[in-house]
Amino acid sequence: MTTAISGEPWRRAVETLLAVARAHPDVRVLRATIGPDNEASRAVIAGHGFARVGEQWDEEDGLEIIWELPVG
Repeated sequence: MTTAISGEPWRRAVETLLAVARAHPDVRVLRATIGPDNEASRAVIAGHGFARVGEQWDEEDGLEIIWELPVG
């Protein structure tokens, strides 16, 4: 299921998630999977250094682009 909510609340959520991940020694990578047409979600992660690393097929959402950010 894809929810079309974007903007500042999501950016703050990503920043909080990054802070928690960086503080936890067992977390090495954060991964986001985003549909290729979901420009709003790509914009949210774009400023945080996520790199496109591949693609996957999700039974519910179809094609997803895989983005990762090393944190550990």
